[in-house]
This record gives sequence, structure tokens and C-alpha cells, in this order.
Amino acid sequence: MDNTVRAFIKRYQLVNKHSTVLIAVSGGPDSMALLHFFWSVREEWNLRVIAVSVDHQLRGGESLEDLEYVKELCRGRNIEFIGTSLDVPAYKQERQMGTQIAARELRYQFFAEQMRLYDADCLALGHHGDDQVETVLMGLVHSASVKSLAGMPLERNFASGKIIRPFLCVTKESIEHYCREHAITPRRDPSNDDITYTRNYYRNKVLPLLKNKNQNLHRTIQHLSRSLQEDEKFLGHEAEQMAEEMVIFDEQKIAVHFNTQTFLSYPQSLQRRVFHLILNYLYSNLPEKMSYVHEEQFFKMLNASHGNMRIDFPNRLKLERSYQSTSFYFENEQTQSFSYHMLVELPGETVLPDGGVMSAEMTGIPRMKDGMVYVCDKEAVALPLHIRTRKPGDRLRWKGLNGSKKVKDIFIDAKIPLNERDTWPVITDNNDTVLWLAGLKKGTPLTQTDSGMYIQLSFKPSNA
Repeated sequence: MDNTVRAFIKRYQLVNKHSTVLIAVSGGPDSMALLHFFWSVREEWNLRVIAVSVDHQLRGGESLEDLEYVKELCRGRNIEFIGTSLDVPAYKQERQMGTQIAARELRYQFFAEQMRLYDADCLALGHHGDDQVETVLMGLVHSASVKSLAGMPLERNFASGKIIRPFLCVTKESIEHYCREHAITPRRDPSNDDITYTRNYYRNKVLPLLKNKNQNLHRTIQHLSRSLQEDEKFLGHEAEQMAEEMVIFDEQKIAVHFNTQTFLSYPQSLQRRVFHLILNYLYSNLPEKMSYVHEEQFFKMLNASHGNMRIDFPNRLKLERSYQSTSFYFENEQTQSFSYHMLVELPGETVLPDGGVMSAEMTGIPRMKDGMVYVCDKEAVALPLHIRTRKPGDRLRWKGLNGSKKVKDIFIDAKIPLNERDTWPVITDNNDTVLWLAGLKKGTPLTQTDSGMYIQLSFKPSNA
């Protein structure tokens, strides 16, 4: 095993000479073998080796005894040691998360702190080839993403350096043999045999069956994992470029917009990855309910033949396709930002929530032919004038129209995207008669007069 690991480290340049390497040591066979390996090569490679051990306070006195055991072993072999106890139960309760996630978050926070404190180059973890097989199998069964099938990365950037997994090239059996060969007496966690835990079920029930067919399964899976990770890295970079070029990200992380046809012009593999980039941008934590079903719903909406569609995602996230525009937004945040009702300053300027400006003045010589200007006789309307967002039942009437028309239908006929309709400035008089859909459609007051004095409204949108 020693030569296999050495060759693996050299091939992928996981550790350079003269490096500071932190070893995460739980006291189990994998981490104890990993510590012994780096201890055995520390002088040859001129390494500074530091053992880091964590008590998660989940198994009473046992986990603390594991930490003390590692500490004593390091003292006997003159290995630098860092140990700590983390209050995982309290952290879990405070953040309302699962035990394993809470333990992982706290553990990696501590590891990152120590990496920076010692300016370490690497944090070495004891995951082995069988762990990788289990991870890929769980990804295959429980997920539909390529990223899940890619398994654990051999190395990744972390804190002041990187995380490495030098044992992915060897099996659990090889590690156990290494421990016996070097008289290493590891601590044993009895929960590792409990098949009610998902990973343990795969480890104890599924993996032995597969290994009967292929004893080198760990090598096959590691090759597959490496290939998929390299492909994902490239496609991830391409997806980030696509998102940067054509997706509009709201700075407050409550909404995202893009042109539907432009989005569909890219390869579908990139479309799928940008979809997930958007979800990761909007959700601080992806909901557990999120699955490939939502991805399918998104693409069905995107490729629908009719103009408008709206679908619901977890945690009140809405997806809308309206003609050539597609939007993601959180309903509660969007509704808050959409709704407003203000009096028009006459004379003066009224600034809308989105930065648009409505200017109003009294004049005897109005400008009549301008799409951004509305003029009416001051005696024909009930003052003050109002500017607001649309309401159910709003209707507009104009000269030559028999009766009135729903504002909703005017938006549809003009192919105004759904998300824009809810922010569109609607000007009414004090009787709530709709006079103007600013910049879109001008109405006629119910009363027709000609006093010679006019109200002139000029609208400047925020994007003008």
C-alpha cells in the first residue's frame, strides 16, 4: 500500500516537499493509517505534519476518549497535535439542521481556522477508494445530477491551501492490512456497523456484492470520478460565462431574468447548469424537496409553444415565462416591491419605487403627440391624481372604443411580460378612473370639457 499511495501522490502532485500538512484524525483505521503514512515520510519529504482531532460531543465520553487517544499517540511519536470539542448538538438545534450536516459544518470551520493559523498547504483526509464507490453509488440511487455521480474530489481549494484525499487509490481492506502490518491499534466506532445509516447500508450490503464481480472496482470508479470531475469543471466554467453574458441577477438575490430565446440558443448541457447556478444564487440553502422533477418542469415551461406560463418552486420561488422573458423571483419579496400607491405632485415630480419619474404641470399649450406624455383638461378629472400598480378589475376607455377594456387584456395584446405588468404605472383620478397606462395606452376621461387649461404628465422610466 505504501508504494501505491506514494505513486498516487506523485502522479497527481498532491503534496510538495517542504509543505505543512494537517491530518484530520478521528482515531479510526483510515485516519490512523493516514497519520502513520505521513509520519513515515515526513523526514524524506521534509514535511511539517500536524494531527487535528475533533470531538463532536455526539457519543458522550467515547468521542472525547478517541481524541485523547490520538493526542497520546502523537505525544509518543513527537507529532504536533491540535484537538478540540465542538458542541454539535447545540449548533444543530440553533440552526435547525441534521446531525451530520451540523457536525460537518462545525468540523470544517475548525479545520479552516487551523489551516490559516498554521499557514498549512494541505488538509489530508482519510477517505479511501471504497468510500468513493459508496459515494458514487449513493449519488446514482438518490440523485440525478452528474455532480453527484462524480463523487468526492481528489483535491479542492480550502482555506490557505487545499484538501487532499491520498487514500482514494486504495481499499478499506488494504488500510486494515496496513494497520496490522505497522501495529496500529485504531479506535472503533460501533455506529459504523449500523445499517440504518444509508452509507453503512451500502458499505455492508451493496459493496461486497459488486466487489465479487470486480475486485478493482475502486480503481474503475476513481477513473470515472476523475473524468467526470474534469468534464464538470470545464462545463461549469462555460456555464458561468453563459450566465454572465445573458442572465440579469438582482443584487438583493430575490429575482433573476433572462431572454428566453437567447437562453435556448445555448447547448442544453449549459442551459441545465445555468439553471442550477440560478437556484444556488437565489436559495441560501437548496430545499430538500428540490429534485430533477423541478428541472423537468423548468424546461417544459421554457419550450412551451404558448406565450405565458407560471410554475411554483419550493419556498415560494416562482418561475414565469412571458413571451420572450423568463423570470425567477420569490413571491413575498416580489409582491412587496411591486405594490405602491402615491399621489401625483401637481406641479412637481413624483419618484416611483423603481426610480422612474412622473413630472406634472399645468399648461395652456400642451404637447399632444408623445407616447411618454399624457394631457387632459383639468376640469375633466377629479383631483388629486394618483399613480399606483394595477388592481383586479381595472379598465380603460378611449375615444372610438365601444365601452371599456380590461387593463389585463391591454397588457396581453401588447405582449407585456408578466413580471412587468405588476410594476407598470397606472395613473387614475381621485374617483379611481384609469386615465393612462404610462407609456403604453392613453385613456379618455369620462367628462369631456374644454377649459383651456390642461394637466400635462411626462413619464421617464427608470431604464430611460
